[in-house]
Amino acid sequence: METSLRYGGDSKALRIHAKEKLPIAFNTLLQVHGELDTRNGAPSYFCAMLRRFSHDISASLGIGVHYDRHEKLQFSIRCKKAFPVTSNGLDIKFNVKGRCHVDKEFKEVGIYFGF
Repeated sequence: METSLRYGGDSKALRIHAKEKLPIAFNTLLQVHGELDTRNGAPSYFCAMLRRFSHDISASLGIGVHYDRHEKLQFSIRCKKAFPVTSNGLDIKFNVKGRCHVDKEFKEVGIYFGF
């Protein structure tokens, strides 16, 4: 289990963050992580996500549900694809990432892309 102490953001209080990755099947794991706000002793964030990795095409996909104290319950999907930049044997890749969040009525909350 990975744990860390975090400070800042909107809470201005120390938070305890923990993450665990549990293997389920070949190239598939259940990732669970959450935060506990030390100011009030209540959980401020919790997420459970199934993640699937395809090493042969350098891609991953994650589908899950998360809860936070502001936006309540949300569903999310994440994906990442790596594209090789060089062909001379160096392992240099260009990563493209995306995610989409919807609320419990399946209304879009946000779409994010990154490089």
